Amino acid sequence: MIIKSFEINKINIKKNPYILLYGKNEGLKKETTQTLLKNKNNISNYEEKEVLDNYDFFLENLLSKSLFEQEKIIIIKRATDKILKIINEIIDKNVEGLIFIIYSDNLEKKSKLRSFFEKNKKCICIAFYPDNDQTLIKLAFNFVKQKEIFISQSNLNLIVSRCNGDRETLLNELNKVELLSKSRKKITQEDVEKLTNLIENHSITDLIDNCLAKNTKQILKILNENNFNNDDSIIILKSFLSKCKKIFILSDEFERNKDINLTILNAKPPIFWKNKEITKKQILLWSPEKIKEIIFKIHDLEYILKKNMNNSINIITDFILEQSNSKTSN
Repeated sequence: MIIKSFEINKINIKKNPYILLYGKNEGLKKETTQTLLKNKNNISNYEEKEVLDNYDFFLENLLSKSLFEQEKIIIIKRATDKILKIINEIIDKNVEGLIFIIYSDNLEKKSKLRSFFEKNKKCICIAFYPDNDQTLIKLAFNFVKQKEIFISQSNLNLIVSRCNGDRETLLNELNKVELLSKSRKKITQEDVEKLTNLIENHSITDLIDNCLAKNTKQILKILNENNFNNDDSIIILKSFLSKCKKIFILSDEFERNKDINLTILNAKPPIFWKNKEITKKQILLWSPEKIKEIIFKIHDLEYILKKNMNNSINIITDFILEQSNSKTSN
């Protein structure tokens, strides 16, 4: 059954527990999944290749359910027509309490997977097309209105224009704006230009990139050349967190395929050509386990910074230097 992306409230997930989300709009797919699975736990994530290579293990996990589990949620990412036979088998088993969500890239009309989900009464098929500027501006406006953030429409448009049509990037930038608004009555153009850090001001990005690439000399040079202050500390921390999450996904992908060039090629959103070499170095240096450790540390550090704003830039600087000199394994 075909459902539009704005009609998800019509979905009865108990009646239609098999859902295909396909298309290029990764940000909206994630939002939709969060809405569908609100207040639900016990979610297992798989790549299609994992399922195809280890079907018996996958099926065992799918069918096994503890005494206290009422639902089991399975998400399969990067699915293609190759997985259709397995999906047919699973639907035929009629597993009670199973919610089955599949992520795919663009699927043409001739796709067997798409056709199956469109026609099967137990299934839901939703296409996610790229957002246009008008949609993203509306999204940004609703965000700042809901959060009661004072920012002009022109500065809001500036944020949207810097996100290259990517919803997920926009939401990341708006979350930075929300955080900064707690210490600002109004967000100015200067704040936006420094905060979004996507075009003119590359110093924070360079700082974080060189930290994760373990270029300590370059880190010291950047710190000496830029007069970072306490107001910058939260921005640096949030940017660091965003970058670590991206490297975690790439490092995890690399552990599976063992091909660094393929990992870079398949990255979503695509990696800008100037950043490919340093990103390769970061992936090779940081295993998923090690980068996850930093992510946990960043969450803890945010609390410390907010309690020590008068000394926050020194705290975040020490943290960056500590990570650049830490031991990693991959």
